[in-house]
Amino acid sequence: MSASNQASSLVCQRYANALIKQAEKEKSLDRVERDMHELRAMIKSSGELRSVIRSPLFNGDTLTKAMFALADKAKFQNVTKKFLGVLIVNSRLDALEKTIAEFEKALSVRRGEVNVDVKVAQDLSAKQKKDLEVALSKSLGRDVAVKVDVVPEILGGMVVTIGSRMIDNSVARKLSRLRSAMGAQANDSQAA
Repeated sequence: MSASNQASSLVCQRYANALIKQAEKEKSLDRVERDMHELRAMIKSSGELRSVIRSPLFNGDTLTKAMFALADKAKFQNVTKKFLGVLIVNSRLDALEKTIAEFEKALSVRRGEVNVDVKVAQDLSAKQKKDLEVALSKSLGRDVAVKVDVVPEILGGMVVTIGSRMIDNSVARKLSRLRSAMGAQANDSQAA
């Protein structure tokens, strides 16, 4: 990890922890967590919103009006709205996506959950994700927090990462193994 990435990760962790502390202080952590999930979904589904939060071209007043209007329409908690304001004032709105990820990770650690990253070729339905969480929880004997990323290049199946352990059951990996096996078999045939 480069020094600038590490620094930005550290900044995002600090913002996430500050948000958790403030939400706890105001006894609204569960509602702020819902706000963060909803905000992450909004960012994921809206190219315009991604452009707004990532662009250095918008001034603070414009960003404040836009983000506060979004927060009001979504009926976000006051803590969430103030948090967005802090990011804007500190010119850190571009770190919002990473900060949400750090917020979710910090809450997961506090709950003693095991973080599991899952890569799939197509997005999972809510039921499929819940079924996967239940199966992984049973298998690991602990609660899990599953983060799903859509990576079309894997073609099908999934790649599951739990800590430093990775289980690659993707179609792309199976094809790679098949190519290797066929290549080895062809080499054996030529040698004979």
